[in-house]
Amino acid sequence: MKDFKKYYIIAAPPDQVYLALTNEATFQLWSGEQADIQAVPGGDFSLWDGSIVGKFIELEAPGKIVQQWYFGEQPEESIVTIKLHPHAQGTSAELRHTNIPDSDYQDIIDGWNDVYFGSLIEFYED
Repeated sequence: MKDFKKYYIIAAPPDQVYLALTNEATFQLWSGEQADIQAVPGGDFSLWDGSIVGKFIELEAPGKIVQQWYFGEQPEESIVTIKLHPHAQGTSAELRHTNIPDSDYQDIIDGWNDVYFGSLIEFYED
């Protein structure tokens, strides 16, 4: 199992970024993909047509999102924590993803950089 931590700068205030990550319609707007999101603690989510599935553990608008991601039958929970901080250019998003299966690690990192945060950053730059 591996962990990943990275900061991303997004050209929008934290409340807008929080909404983009927790609201179905807003998520679909910037990702261009279907999303099913129940943004309450214990609520399920399915993103990118089921490529990412899990549940919300903690939500503190507009600064913190904690999710559990499902990777089959792995014994340890894979936890995603996103903290949103005001930044001179908008928002600094602090990402920490723990217990990523070794076999999925590079795909997950590429997904965070190129698809997930990459698409969100591009959306707000337009």
